[in-house]
Amino acid sequence: MNALAPQPAVPATRVQQVAPDTFLIPNLAPAGDGLYLPVNSLVIRGREPVIVDTGAPLHRAEWLEKVFSVVEPEDVRWIFLSHDDGDHTGGLLDVLERCPGATLVTNFFSFERLALEKPALPLARMRWIEPGGRFDAGDRVLHLFRPPIFDGPTTRGLFDPKTAAMWIVDTFACLTPGTLDAAEMTDEQLAQMSAMNSAVSPWHAWLDRAVYGRHVDSVEALGARTVASAHGPVLRGTQLDDAFDRLRQLAGAPIIPTPGQELLDALLAPTLVEAA
Repeated sequence: MNALAPQPAVPATRVQQVAPDTFLIPNLAPAGDGLYLPVNSLVIRGREPVIVDTGAPLHRAEWLEKVFSVVEPEDVRWIFLSHDDGDHTGGLLDVLERCPGATLVTNFFSFERLALEKPALPLARMRWIEPGGRFDAGDRVLHLFRPPIFDGPTTRGLFDPKTAAMWIVDTFACLTPGTLDAAEMTDEQLAQMSAMNSAVSPWHAWLDRAVYGRHVDSVEALGARTVASAHGPVLRGTQLDDAFDRLRQLAGAPIIPTPGQELLDALLAPTLVEAA
């Protein structure tokens, strides 16, 4: 597929309830060959509603529309920012403005990094919480943890013991044919998760298997029954068990290479022919 050619229409996505009080806010980006990269976030609609990450700039308008179809802006009490990457902060300034009663849950290093690219964020509306910490959202206490895969040092996942729903951020990224439910995908499609995990965190090649295995075990032991991520389908049951097993196998394994110059040449070739 020529990435420089007009892209086909991206399948429409809609808000999906994935657990009690928990709603996936999905968008898709074309990835070629009939595949798409999910770009997700969450809303937890409890006594003190929580927006979990704020989408990518590419989907800003759609993201805002979907989020506020689930919760009224004035009702939002918490904005949880998993880390400071652009595909998680696209609507951050919008929700801070439109949700005046919300507190931003972030950390010191995210704040420092965001200061390099965004207007000053309101210190008085923040709480800085590290992995192992938690915050009370009225009818539930949400737990922060370090995900097994991450591409930014500020990353923290979120677990809701009340519903056993987990936000595992950039772990379990996986291209999909359009679905956001792993149960609708083939084993072959889900197996590519290992390559995506490797691309996100190539440092897995230098990990001690036992040490990393204990960390993966500790995340799995939190007891999630529903796991949503920023760039993959929702995982439950055997698909979730298999996904954790794939993580353990990455420790000390060679880095899975991503496409290089050959793919770029192939993508540019039709343009060069037309220009000749």
